[in-house]
Amino acid sequence: MLSVFRNMFRIKDLRNKILFTLFIFAIYRLGAAIPSPGVDIDAVRAFANQAQDSGFLGIINLFSGGALETMSVFALGIMPYITASIIMQLLAVVIPRLQTLQEEGEAGRKVITQWTRYLTVALALLQSTGFTFLFSTDRFTGTGIVLIPDPSLRDFLLVVITMTAGTALIMWLGELITQRGVGNGMSLIIFVSIVSQLPSQFALVQANASTFQFLFISGLMLALTIGIIFMDQGQRRIPIQFSRRVRGRKVLGGQSTYIPLKVNMAGVIPVIFATSIMYFPVLISSALPSDGWGGNVQEWIDRNLLSSGAGGFSPTLPYILILGLLVVFFTYFYTAIQFDPERQAETIQRQGGFIPGIRPGRATVRHLEHVLSRITLPGSLYLAFVSIAPSIAGYIFGVPVGLSGVSILIVAGVALETMKQIESQLMMRNYEGFLS
Repeated sequence: MLSVFRNMFRIKDLRNKILFTLFIFAIYRLGAAIPSPGVDIDAVRAFANQAQDSGFLGIINLFSGGALETMSVFALGIMPYITASIIMQLLAVVIPRLQTLQEEGEAGRKVITQWTRYLTVALALLQSTGFTFLFSTDRFTGTGIVLIPDPSLRDFLLVVITMTAGTALIMWLGELITQRGVGNGMSLIIFVSIVSQLPSQFALVQANASTFQFLFISGLMLALTIGIIFMDQGQRRIPIQFSRRVRGRKVLGGQSTYIPLKVNMAGVIPVIFATSIMYFPVLISSALPSDGWGGNVQEWIDRNLLSSGAGGFSPTLPYILILGLLVVFFTYFYTAIQFDPERQAETIQRQGGFIPGIRPGRATVRHLEHVLSRITLPGSLYLAFVSIAPSIAGYIFGVPVGLSGVSILIVAGVALETMKQIESQLMMRNYEGFLS
């Protein structure tokens, strides 16, 4: 293993890419530690010590690398960009113009990327406005601490603009990593955010659990990581045979290949969808008045969807069940968007190919639909189990577990993809790779 790392730094261009990526990480973590102007620094320090008691806020804070609890310039993290990307993918299904751009190749992707950037800035502007309003009161934090005391219109706008600009800067840093570094920049930024919070999350579990409970939860995290790596490699290969065609003196075709259908085609998107929906009623309730009908709504949501126990996030049983069902639903939904059997069958037939034993046309479509439905079921159940397993452990033991299943999915998935990219560059120069 040490020889692998040594080989990575022997290649000059690969070494420069790795060092450049690490440099961008350092800039990102520096920005996550700088509070926005107009924020009370003393209140930020006090809130950081009590942030684990604020329920779902601790989970949102995990994806920003701890930047949300300090109201830093990078408080929103990369989540607005992820949300914008998901929205654009969903709109491409219903808007023919976007679907046409996707099929135009590199030029079309550039246009979609530009529109995604504009949508990211708009979403960041909305989210920064909402968080600035909520953090100017103590209703959102639930700790009696106000991070932005009595903000004037100037202070309010300054915080909003700063956080929006921070999101735009993160988006630019991620694109720089993709272009000049190693791996996918946006994914690596989320990876760094989650990894930076791992020590504090495990320290939280250790502080509120017995030795057996801590070892059990740590072992569960390790088992989930191994399972994610195993399932991420799983795929169903559908063989494709191309017929031979004679053109002049040349014989074309006659080759065989396959369509790799992954067991988990949707990735972490269904978990992000489901988690976002579970956050939505809690976010709405935090903005409602604390008395009258607003107080009744808040009490019902706190009792049925979320419970803040001593020391951190402690979900209720209805929360766990609803989250699992939403993950299964969105896995089927997003897989249907990602893979269209009819379009795939048309592409195979247009290229002169066929599935052995299956007639072209409608029979191929039905075969692809049948295979897709069979592999989506275990994939959706696997995603649901990974998503709710830490919450189930926390519910049984009564221990706050801030590290969610989607965090483990992202960390393991991004690490695997980055290792594959590094390995491909090592193999090009006859060096032994990570996975050899």
